[in-house]
Amino acid sequence: MTQDPNIGAPATGPSSGNSGADHNLPVRTVGEISQAVKLTVEGAFARVRVRGEISGFKRAASGHLYFTLKDAEANLDGVCWRTSAGRLGIAPEDGMEVVATGRLTTYAGRSKYQMVVESLELAGEGALLRLLEDRRRALAAEGLFDAERKRPLPFLPEVIGVVTSPTGAVIRDILHRLGDRFPRRVLLWPVLVQGEGAAQQVAAAIRGFDALPPDGAIPRPDLVIVARGGGSLEDLWAFNEEVVVRAAAACTIPLISAVGHETDTTLIDFAADRRAPTPTAAAEMAVPVRAELMAQVLDDGARMAAALNRALQERRLRLEGLARGLPNLGRLTGEAAQRLDDWSERLDNGLAVGLAARRARLDRLAAGLTHPGRRIDQGRDRLAATARALDVAVRNLLRHRRTEATQLGALLESYSHRRVLERGFALVRDGAGEPVLAAAGVAPGMALSIQFRDGAVDAVARGGGAPPPAKPKPQPRRPKGGDDRQGELL
Repeated sequence: MTQDPNIGAPATGPSSGNSGADHNLPVRTVGEISQAVKLTVEGAFARVRVRGEISGFKRAASGHLYFTLKDAEANLDGVCWRTSAGRLGIAPEDGMEVVATGRLTTYAGRSKYQMVVESLELAGEGALLRLLEDRRRALAAEGLFDAERKRPLPFLPEVIGVVTSPTGAVIRDILHRLGDRFPRRVLLWPVLVQGEGAAQQVAAAIRGFDALPPDGAIPRPDLVIVARGGGSLEDLWAFNEEVVVRAAAACTIPLISAVGHETDTTLIDFAADRRAPTPTAAAEMAVPVRAELMAQVLDDGARMAAALNRALQERRLRLEGLARGLPNLGRLTGEAAQRLDDWSERLDNGLAVGLAARRARLDRLAAGLTHPGRRIDQGRDRLAATARALDVAVRNLLRHRRTEATQLGALLESYSHRRVLERGFALVRDGAGEPVLAAAGVAPGMALSIQFRDGAVDAVARGGGAPPPAKPKPQPRRPKGGDDRQGELL
């Protein structure tokens, strides 16, 4: 490593009393100084490992990652170029304590130094466990681990989907165990089970099985097993990634998680419908033992046959007991036949006696009946008498009514205005033919019709209004000593 001899030389100023020497220092540009500092820093820290907590993490649209590594004493800016970001073993997050591997450099645009990160790893198992617990609590708060979401496993699935590595011992153990217990059709979706891209492949496999149509060319699994052998916490970390947990929770096919050994726990175990301690145990959960089922079926068949025979025997004994309690059928039918003969004889005798009694009663009733012809003659006589009496009554009524009508006609004729006209009075009518009853109803020039006893005369009124006061009517003289009981007619 070489270093410019002027870099780091003590500065001299007017106070040093050596102002002439200052003019001998070469004048450098800002870019030259930045480049010299850059060479010095990169030469001294070409390969470093730095432990710190990630803060201010962000992913740029270009794919580069920017963050700050900090501890209790200082901060160090970090950048991870897009080409290296895809190879990181973990997904950086704020608050994550990591060990970053890379090199130090400077950024002349802002006069600062920074670390170019090439790889990241969690700082110890304690940090991993803390991150795992924080993620578990966050996902549990969303309800992804609720017991209500768990689905029952099918008793005997036709097709089983397995998500695991195609080259490991896991798939061989699962196939071997299925073949021993109950051979089923198995669909393998090969994935990486650790390292870069493993979590994305596992999540894509789960979603791929779930997206298969029920009647498609590739059969849709009735059960999915996500399996991996044992390993360290870092080896199993892909199954703790959020993308895998969410894919398992959203899968509509019942899912068994078989990651690691019995003591290993990953977050997919909480989201799965069932957790198996090992991949072999997952195969045992998936299918029953065929031989045991056959033995169970045979045993159940034998028990059913024995139960049926026992039930038949019990009913046979019960039937025989009931049969012993029944009376003799021959004796019952003989007694019934005898009663039938007795009732038939009594019916014949009763019928004859009843007919004779009813015939005698009919004769008695017939003797007391009147001959219809005689009854008709009697009715005709009564009708003739009634007709004669009715004729006399009608005649008398007509005569009486005729007399009354004559009297009423004479009375009506006496009240007629013609009788009054015959005595010298006249009837005055107006132009409409209505009687004029008062002088107040006559106007000058009004056309009038005067009705006399022998005819009518038209007239025109010359005056109108109330009539002049009538002269007092002379009282007729009554003869002295005469009878005054006769009244006046007019």
